[in-house]
Amino acid sequence: MRSTGTHHRHRRRSTDRSTQAIVLSLPAALVVGLLFVVPLALLVWMSMTDWPLLGEPSFVGLAQYDAILDDPLFLDAIWFTLRYTLITTVLLTAVALGLALLVQQTRFGSGFLRTAFFLPAAMGLAVASLLWFALYSNEVGPLSDLLATLGLVDEPVNWLGTPDGALWSTVLMVIWRFAGFYMIILLTGLQAIPDQVYEAARIDGAGWWRTFTGITVPLLRPTLALVLVLSVTGSLLAFEQFYVLTGGGPDNSTVTVVSTIFRQAFTLFDLSWAAAMSVVVLIALVLANIVQLSLIRKGDES
Repeated sequence: MRSTGTHHRHRRRSTDRSTQAIVLSLPAALVVGLLFVVPLALLVWMSMTDWPLLGEPSFVGLAQYDAILDDPLFLDAIWFTLRYTLITTVLLTAVALGLALLVQQTRFGSGFLRTAFFLPAAMGLAVASLLWFALYSNEVGPLSDLLATLGLVDEPVNWLGTPDGALWSTVLMVIWRFAGFYMIILLTGLQAIPDQVYEAARIDGAGWWRTFTGITVPLLRPTLALVLVLSVTGSLLAFEQFYVLTGGGPDNSTVTVVSTIFRQAFTLFDLSWAAAMSVVVLIALVLANIVQLSLIRKGDES
């Protein structure tokens, strides 16, 4: 009887805890539902309708998706966005990791370096883009004059006037803007690695490169995963930097997927088309993050 009573008390206590957990999680669930689930459902519904700005929407099924996947402008935007994402993610991660290693190994002035590298991250992306637009300007910008003074160029550089120049100039600005932020994340991961591990490697005679590839990178893998997910997601959703620096030019060579969605929704007022594009981008983001995390998890297991 005593064991039965004890069992009932444990069961009632467990039920009370479950009820309490449900009650405490209800506000967060309501917020998520109102701010994410409901808008997502509305977005999917809009993408399956022909919804004029003025008038009643009509259901068209998957016709919008067939249309956007045959749109050459949207396909070009996808290709450019993927190219930009690959370049930015690789270079930004490498620069941020280099800065984190520099700050970690600097004995004097590490606080100053950390602040100096992180300072651009406190600036809004649109503001940073405006700043670099002024720097790239041949009328008021100092970059071309500086290169000419150093004897590196004979005439002003048209930084944003060619497709490749516009791409790489934007990548440079993005690295300057975000490298300090990712450096802080990676520095946190580096400082979590025990010093005893490095001491053991030093005793075994491991050099810098062997220590970096055999100890630092494997133990930093979870932090690198976070940086990669943030970088890929941010690059796939790139908008402000190209809107300010290039306006999609020259000759629509720097139009991103989000720029295309913005044009369809707020210039052409084709809400259904923009909604279908947004759903495609959302699916691509989810798949990209799943693939990234799966590859990193497999690396951890191996």
